[in-house]
Amino acid sequence: MEYRQLGKAGIHVPALSFGTATFGGGNEFFKAWGNTDVKGATKIIDICMDAGLNLFDTADTYSDGLAEEILGKAIAKKSRDSLLLSTKCTFPVGTPPNHQGSSRHRILKQVEASLKRLGTDYIDIYHMHGFDGNTAVEETLRTLNDLVQSGKVRYIAASNFSGWHLMKSLALSEKHSWHNYAAHQVYYSLANREYEWELMPLGVDQKIGALVWSPLSAGRLNGKYKTESSAPKLSRIAQGGSPVPATVIQELVLQQTLDALKTIADETNKTMAQVAINWLLQRPTVSSVILGARNQEQLLENLGSIGWNLTVDQIRFLDQASETTPIYPYWHQRNNTSLNPIPDFYRQR
Repeated sequence: MEYRQLGKAGIHVPALSFGTATFGGGNEFFKAWGNTDVKGATKIIDICMDAGLNLFDTADTYSDGLAEEILGKAIAKKSRDSLLLSTKCTFPVGTPPNHQGSSRHRILKQVEASLKRLGTDYIDIYHMHGFDGNTAVEETLRTLNDLVQSGKVRYIAASNFSGWHLMKSLALSEKHSWHNYAAHQVYYSLANREYEWELMPLGVDQKIGALVWSPLSAGRLNGKYKTESSAPKLSRIAQGGSPVPATVIQELVLQQTLDALKTIADETNKTMAQVAINWLLQRPTVSSVILGARNQEQLLENLGSIGWNLTVDQIRFLDQASETTPIYPYWHQRNNTSLNPIPDFYRQR
């Protein structure tokens, strides 16, 4: 397993990590993701660790804490020093009025609950799952700084922030000499490349590592179907469990992308899913790609996406097939890339 530095933080993380949203199936939405129990989770974690994958990502909102609880039981007999645990708060859990957000009151409550469910006394990477526009950014960051100072959290991270959300947070952390966000957990895939327009250049400039969720766009890039309507009945998309809405998918571009993936898969003797994940691993700022798997077969296939690299020509071919026109102001800025340089996508690692 390749390990990569998480942005400019001192910690190194595996190029592939595992997301536990498939653990539990505690409500209708997450049942469509999976319903892995403790026994199944233990086996999956064993497979991951045998492959050198030791970063496990979860959240308090995944099946209302059940995913954290199952993960905690599944790792109970593991050496804590051999594991990296990532969890999150901000999204709704429980009942109003303080059931969501990133206030001091809620963060302190949620982090204690997560520690208990995970069966640990510290969290390696603690994310704000989304931006809270109702709470002063200073309140959130001061609380997170206190958690790092206390030893309950090692590193802090953002997730699903826009560019100004993240930059404002980084600026305030620097102003007050607080610990800052080391990473940004983002959606990024060959099906949707908007991350490249602003968040990636920001990550390059500020040295923020990207942790990528849904690298196969909820299964759209695995080659089993080409349109939303042809998705298998048991797929997450057909069951209403996709975190990526159909409205953001451009069907024609997706079909072009799938054709390109098939071409490269045949050239490399890899699966389309493995090619799609390997493409992500060659992109600037990407520290780790978070795998999601409902069974051991899916996990083993996805683990086959490392240990080899696409060529520059193959990366260009996939880029051309999946390219879409950016929205304003990014299309305007790309009219003069000498003033607004884009990240170097074709520098081999």
